[in-house]
Amino acid sequence: MRIPWNDGTWLNPPLNADSSSDELIVTTADQSDFWNRTGYGFTHTTGHALLREFPAGSAMEVEFSARWTHEFDQAGLFLHADSEHWVKAGVEFADGVLGLGAVVTNGMSDWSVGHVPEWMDQRIRVRVSRSTDALTVRACTPGESWRLVRLAPIDPALTWHAGPLAASPTRAGLQITFHAWESAAVDTDIH
Repeated sequence: MRIPWNDGTWLNPPLNADSSSDELIVTTADQSDFWNRTGYGFTHTTGHALLREFPAGSAMEVEFSARWTHEFDQAGLFLHADSEHWVKAGVEFADGVLGLGAVVTNGMSDWSVGHVPEWMDQRIRVRVSRSTDALTVRACTPGESWRLVRLAPIDPALTWHAGPLAASPTRAGLQITFHAWESAAVDTDIH
């Protein structure tokens, strides 16, 4: 079921968010990112995320496209409980290659990623399905089967919110077109 763009609340509003059509076009601010300490020693909580409640027993999807040109341009789905507990799942342009992955943060961030250069000019769909204490992350492009990206634990005692993610740590002005934001029933298959 389609989620209206005005059902969400911005965690760090972007430079611009135009939802005058069925799509949402987000323009990112410079230095926008999410990361917590691991490996680099820094903490960033400046990425843009349009969030609504994400209860156990549900799934959420976004479909988006962009021109990936600058280091660490990124988009996908963001899940947020608080500054120490969050997940970003989607794509990130790093070292000249588009990568599909997830950052899971439970006090400190970890990053799993695999290259998907064939997705550079594609619409990308990311789906996160939530059981009580775990997330199943999948992604695909049109006409392709879902790829399993990550199975990760989350704290079920926390209240979680989720929605579209946009960030560009090395520049302002990345434009991401979100073509869809949808809710669905939770996945029954882990693989």
